[in-house]
Amino acid sequence: MKKTITRALCLGIAMLLPVAAAVAQDIKERSIKFAFQNQGDHPQALGAKKFGELVAQKSGNKMQVKLFPGGTLGGDVQTISAIQGGTIEMTVLNAGILSNQVKAFAVFDFPFLFANPQEADAVTDGPFGKKLFSELAAKNLIGLGYWDLGFRNVTNSKRPINKVEDLAGLKIRVIQSPIYIDLFNALGANATPMPFPELYPALEQKAVDGQENPNTVIRTSKFAEVQKHLALTQHVYNPQALIVGKKLWDSLSDAEKKIMTESADEATKFEREVSRGQAQAALADLKKAGMQVTEFSPAEMQRLRDKVKPVVDKHSALVGEAVVKDLYAEIAKVRK
Repeated sequence: MKKTITRALCLGIAMLLPVAAAVAQDIKERSIKFAFQNQGDHPQALGAKKFGELVAQKSGNKMQVKLFPGGTLGGDVQTISAIQGGTIEMTVLNAGILSNQVKAFAVFDFPFLFANPQEADAVTDGPFGKKLFSELAAKNLIGLGYWDLGFRNVTNSKRPINKVEDLAGLKIRVIQSPIYIDLFNALGANATPMPFPELYPALEQKAVDGQENPNTVIRTSKFAEVQKHLALTQHVYNPQALIVGKKLWDSLSDAEKKIMTESADEATKFEREVSRGQAQAALADLKKAGMQVTEFSPAEMQRLRDKVKPVVDKHSALVGEAVVKDLYAEIAKVRK
């Protein structure tokens, strides 16, 4: 009986060895360049690090992800172009910036769209977010997931912001997206689009008065060194798009694609938890660093919403009423 069992085990192992060998042959030695804007201690960077660790682990260290944080390979727009050309393989960035590729992504930059991050997760992980990702393939980009960056707030070096009028005349750096330009111009500021790597020097040299970003970005980018005032406007919540180039994607075997997608799913959950866990700590750290923090009253927040409504209307028409209708329908489902 023992001999029979042993022979069966040996036969089973012998049958599995060719399969294991075939799978191993499907995983090649690869070096994947992953570039993004935030510094190495930001949740975005920690998520990228986690992704790289998972890919290495699942591929037996054959697939290596090399991280390039802090915009060292260029700003977001430049990085996307490099990914399309195949000189960089991956990035994670504000999903709204992809409106330069697929205009529907602009909806993720609509002010006061989501009430909380969980609403954003449900919409981006669901049919709406997946449909937008599917449209990227024609632009030589593949979407792997949506990460968290948090709600955006305004900083400046000139004065406290307690009401809408306090923004008037301030030169505010915004991301390179048309809706941000329109948004801050509508609030009376002078919107100045600029690649992120150029922002700290511009603030230091007072080429711009201020900027707008989530608290975690403000902290890890050390903006408290060159900005005195922080207003908790929470005007936009930014889903982050995790992107890989189609040139790389099409070269991957099924086994390699499985490694990438599984690692992206796990890293997405990890990054969201880290980002949201750090949000309140970041605010406390900014206060300790000497930033003066102000909040709008509920009445003033409603004035802010009213002020930017024409911007939403304008960009709803540009994006397409059907897309906007689908988005708000998804949000309504989540809120029920």
